[in-house]
Amino acid sequence: MLRIGDFSRLGQVTVRTLRLYDEMGLLKPAHVDDATGYRYYSSGQLSRLNRILVLKDMGFSLEQIACLLQSNLSADQLRSMFMMKQAELERDVHEKKMRLGRVETRLRQIEQEGQLPKYEVILKSIDLQTIISASQVVPARSDIPYYRQALFGLVYGWLKQAQIESPGPELTVYQNIYHSIEYVEQEIGVEAAVVIDPCALKSSTLPAANGNVTIRELPAVQTAASVIHQGDPLDTDQAITALCSWIEARGWSVIGPRREIYLSGSELESKDNKSITVEIQLPIEKWRREAFTYTRW
Repeated sequence: MLRIGDFSRLGQVTVRTLRLYDEMGLLKPAHVDDATGYRYYSSGQLSRLNRILVLKDMGFSLEQIACLLQSNLSADQLRSMFMMKQAELERDVHEKKMRLGRVETRLRQIEQEGQLPKYEVILKSIDLQTIISASQVVPARSDIPYYRQALFGLVYGWLKQAQIESPGPELTVYQNIYHSIEYVEQEIGVEAAVVIDPCALKSSTLPAANGNVTIRELPAVQTAASVIHQGDPLDTDQAITALCSWIEARGWSVIGPRREIYLSGSELESKDNKSITVEIQLPIEKWRREAFTYTRW
């Protein structure tokens, strides 16, 4: 038998907490001395204490914990609940990091107000390209990095099965962010792809189609506005803003999905990189205003 102080050190909780758990019926002492009122606990009660602490860390109230303990949850059930809560907490941390990144980006934009853009926009044509890609409708903009990683994982898994080595550059196509009627934050079409030499496909034994990875041709673009961003991946929004401002100021209109071509390594190898080199492309076409309507130039 352990006195309450010894049990508190063993369980790493305060004596005050143990007394509260006793009052609420969460963890009764194994024995209470009638003469002195001292509480004594057994080492076997540590398992119940650990369950209480796990459930508390998962965000349950003490009243809810009392009900859960009465249901005699198994270790597997607790583990499943813990894993779900762990995933929820990881998502919260990810969203807070993304929010912090957006705040930092906005602050940098405010600091640079009135300054000349640091991005040089060029016009170029883009040839038709054969790509191996995987696509997904992403629930929210903040989820894009996670889904993009997963999609590139599918693409490279397929390439490994096909025994295709050293494919071309990686690119991501965003289907409905910057060419829809308005900017969107949800239900974003994301396609992760690598450019491939069509000859490599003819000389390889290709895996069976599984619906997740496709081989297709990315259409040629007659005119695209392009910028190169080099630096923090959180600052790509600044490059996109500079690109869109340039397009608007010169009377062009965006007519197709945004493409991002990664010029510095692999997405899967640069998850925590603080510096990237990426080319951002927007297909555009010239428009002019006539009698309050838009017509092609």
